[in-house]
Amino acid sequence: MAVILITGGARSGKSKRAEMRTRSFPGQPVYVATAEALDAEMEARIAKHRARRGTDWMEREVPLDLVPALVATDGGGARLVDCLTLWLSNLMHAQRDWEREVSELATALPRLKSPVVFVTNEVGLGIVPDNALARSFRDAAGIMNQTIAAVADEVEFVVAGLPMKLK
Repeated sequence: MAVILITGGARSGKSKRAEMRTRSFPGQPVYVATAEALDAEMEARIAKHRARRGTDWMEREVPLDLVPALVATDGGGARLVDCLTLWLSNLMHAQRDWEREVSELATALPRLKSPVVFVTNEVGLGIVPDNALARSFRDAAGIMNQTIAAVADEVEFVVAGLPMKLK
């Protein structure tokens, strides 16, 4: 079992890298999507990702209940969770206890049999946001990324399509 966390900025190439890493494991890969197609722009983004991946992936749409989805898909091919920051946003929007859910995810990962590759955004490299909600999200994302990185076997930072191994 392997847990791989791939982080980077917007349009850094992290999803493409995560797809490649997920395909490197045996079995049919499983794409665990945390995004919801709530508007035409997001529909287009999802369609672009699907077209790039091709049809050999199993897909699960999981905006909130990530741990149960990982447990349900365990024992087969590697899972790609794209992405943790959207999952966090969904949790916060639904007013769920994101700290508890992130902790539950970190606790569940070592017990899983099949590899999991996570995509997440590094949102703490820019300016300090000018509003409390954005600062709260930035702080929560940093805490979440640190928590998952601590239990991950590997962590990569992707810049301009180039991966840098951190762990």
